[in-house]
Amino acid sequence: MKELKVGDQAPNLELNNHRGERVSLEELKGKRVLLSFYPVAFTPV
Repeated sequence: MKELKVGDQAPNLELNNHRGERVSLEELKGKRVLLSFYPVAFTPV
């Protein structure tokens, strides 16, 4: 996957929300969305 830059369109992701439900960006199209990613360092595997 190519590196994203500020202003790039996000690829369609499917992830679990805070309730454990699967949500895709396609479902949220047209809504404001904030994605947060945490670094792997210092987290248990």
